[in-house]
Amino acid sequence: MERKYKLKSLNTAFSCMIVFLLHKSCLAEKICSVPSDPVTIKENNTIDAVVVHINTTTKNVTLTLTENPDNAFDLRGLDLIVKKRLDFETLLNPEALTVQIRCNKTGSKSITLSVLVQVENINDNPPSFAQSKYILDVNELTPINASVAQIEAKDDDSGVLYYALEPALNPYFRLENMYKPNILVNKTLDFDVIQQVTLTLYVQDTPPFSPPGQISFKATTTIIINIKDIDNRPPWFQPCTRISIGSAKICLSVGYKGRVNLTERQEGPLQLNPGPIYARDGDKSRNEEISYKIVRGNEDNIFQIDENTGNITMLKPADIAGPVSLTVLASQVSNRDQFASTSVNIEVMKKSRNPPKFERERYEAYVYSNSGPENMVLRDRTSNRPFRVRARDDDFANGINPDVRYEVQYSSYVNITTDGFVLLKKPVRTDSFALQVRAVDVSTGESGTAALSVVVLPPVGVQSPSEGYRAGDMALLGFVMAALLVLCLIVIGYLISRLKKRNPDTLKLSECLGPCLQHTQSTDGLRPRDSMQFTNDGFLNEAGMSRLAMRRADKRGKNQDAAPKWRMRVTPRERQKYCNSCGMRVHSNHVHRSSPALHPKAQGAKDQVRSILTKERRKDGQKMVWFKESEDSSDIEVEIIPDDIGLKHEEENEESSSLALKTSDMELSELTMMNIQDFDKQKENVSDHREPPDPDKTDQ
Repeated sequence: MERKYKLKSLNTAFSCMIVFLLHKSCLAEKICSVPSDPVTIKENNTIDAVVVHINTTTKNVTLTLTENPDNAFDLRGLDLIVKKRLDFETLLNPEALTVQIRCNKTGSKSITLSVLVQVENINDNPPSFAQSKYILDVNELTPINASVAQIEAKDDDSGVLYYALEPALNPYFRLENMYKPNILVNKTLDFDVIQQVTLTLYVQDTPPFSPPGQISFKATTTIIINIKDIDNRPPWFQPCTRISIGSAKICLSVGYKGRVNLTERQEGPLQLNPGPIYARDGDKSRNEEISYKIVRGNEDNIFQIDENTGNITMLKPADIAGPVSLTVLASQVSNRDQFASTSVNIEVMKKSRNPPKFERERYEAYVYSNSGPENMVLRDRTSNRPFRVRARDDDFANGINPDVRYEVQYSSYVNITTDGFVLLKKPVRTDSFALQVRAVDVSTGESGTAALSVVVLPPVGVQSPSEGYRAGDMALLGFVMAALLVLCLIVIGYLISRLKKRNPDTLKLSECLGPCLQHTQSTDGLRPRDSMQFTNDGFLNEAGMSRLAMRRADKRGKNQDAAPKWRMRVTPRERQKYCNSCGMRVHSNHVHRSSPALHPKAQGAKDQVRSILTKERRKDGQKMVWFKESEDSSDIEVEIIPDDIGLKHEEENEESSSLALKTSDMELSELTMMNIQDFDKQKENVSDHREPPDPDKTDQ
């Protein structure tokens, strides 16, 4: 019983002690307190920045730092501060820095406060590559999408990096993606096409399209990729034509050709076309050693080939005419699996005894300076026959060798056809040029030459400074002139015949042809022009002046003994004016019909048009004068002048009339026509009674 009592007492005392300690502890925690959440501070902070404030419920509390990571913190009163700049990259555990503070008070139990400080990382370091330049060697047979290299950059801020490759459109290489700098092959590499590629790799610690104002750092490095040539192509015989089949490249050779004479052994290497046998390594930079061998076609052992140079020589003469086809193999010495073959066709033929020979050693041809391309060179100056050269080969019965081909040497102006015609290639800018024509027998290789001198002529119809017109040009010019002359004579004859028939339709034509007929006909006889007179001012003045000028004293002396003639003198009327009363074109002496002072000649015939045709009885030697009907006969005054009036007085009158015609401004509106009684009869009378001119009368 007592034992149970004692145990119960002990339990009670222990419980009370625990309760007392818990009470003391609760009282101590209430003295000092800090936030239970972690406190965050950015790196590169300012010194003495407050990290956290310690809360106290009583005075006289003493605070002491018991744990200070990196010695970076300090107490300033009730504030926990940072006493130095924190660097996220140098801290051992920047995301969990624990600071412990002991809080003491007299009469109270001290307690320890824990503050969890997290340092926030900021972007304050640029990324960087390990090297500023990378040099890579890549096999040309590296498959597409294979990785060449992966070059990464480092950033102390431990953030995500973004990569880019320049040039972005590089056809041979590309990046796998912007987050992983894995360089891949984008296109088949060919050493013959590209030997080296230079790239620039960019990196930055922010996305490519970051908002403005965000801090961003970049870095670059240069990548040089050398394409390595490997032994992947066989030898190629030269010359050859390169073709591509997919990614493979092949060079095709047309083979070689040569000629030898029957029953003759040629000394030295054979001359082959297009050249000696030669093969080179298909891999351009490797240049492997090549060896040659005849593998087929040399069963009679007539030919042999040099293993190193590829020259073919003859061991013995060929005894059968015809072609010999050899197959030659070229292979690499270091790798016999790389080889190629070609054909060598050798023609065994009878020996030619005569080379081609031109008919002349020197030729001369001609060309016009205005001739253009494809115009033929001419044979001579006087014709347009083309120039042609021919070469004979006496090995043939008719002298014509079908294997002869013509060539031009030492000139860029002309070409020559297979038939021997010479054609211009471009216009000629010189007075002459010389060249050499060559005829080649393509079957034997024999040739002959001749000199050709080409003279440049001026264009057709243009006279050369040193030469006259050609005979052909002169003949053509004479033919044209004769045709024009005949045409003119036909027209003139037709017009004269129309004039003799007195066709009124030809009066206007005679007005145009009057000066021509005046100069072409003899001045001794009467002219058709004298038998008519027009009222046109210009024609009248010209007609009157020409008649008065041509009618000289000697002609009057010759006509005195002829049949008596009467001459007419026409007094021109004044310039017409307009009448204000009647609105008609009138003369200065015009009086209106309504006026009492009418013209005397018009009183008997009012409002009528009377004819003033004068039909006097014709006497011998007189002319008949016809006038057009008119209202008023006062416009023209006609006076018949007999021929017995003194010559001197007549000359003065004629001179005064000539001066009057020259100075006056006449305008006749009606047509005056003189009809000669018998033009042909008077012409005969004048010619019959014509006397030699008397100088005495002329002087008078």
